[in-house]
Amino acid sequence: MTSSAMQQLYQQIILDHAKSAHGAVAELSDLDDAAQVASADGLRRAQSHQVNTTCGDEITVRVALSGAGADAQIDGFAWRGVGCSISMASASVLNDTVRGTSVAESEAMLDLFREMLRSRGTIEPDEEVLGDAAAFAGVSKYPARVKCAMLPWVAFEAALLQLL
Repeated sequence: MTSSAMQQLYQQIILDHAKSAHGAVAELSDLDDAAQVASADGLRRAQSHQVNTTCGDEITVRVALSGAGADAQIDGFAWRGVGCSISMASASVLNDTVRGTSVAESEAMLDLFREMLRSRGTIEPDEEVLGDAAAFAGVSKYPARVKCAMLPWVAFEAALLQLL
């Protein structure tokens, strides 16, 4: 696949996720409902609210874990946000990427995603590991948009840190 065709595919993935966001809830109170519906006794939950002060995008992420330490599983993930298509698509992709993974796996994906976005286009994304998150590789060429793509991931990381 040519570079141009790959960029078009990546743009389409971002647009599709922005239009039909996975894991999004309509009201903040639905974050509680989403975490509780997916959970059984013993799940630990945390949430983080983050704001991109540059553009005004906001997101709240709720994470529910079962188990302990790096082997804990992400059994629940819900989010609510307002912002540009990049930040909302990134939250949707994050939902699909980390739901059902271990904390160790999700932290590794977070590190790869962050490294890719900081590369200014010099790192080729590993689609095997990142899945649809690789679509944000082109965003790395636009520093002002990197914060938009990172916003949900930063909220996710902050929620995880509360639980570890």
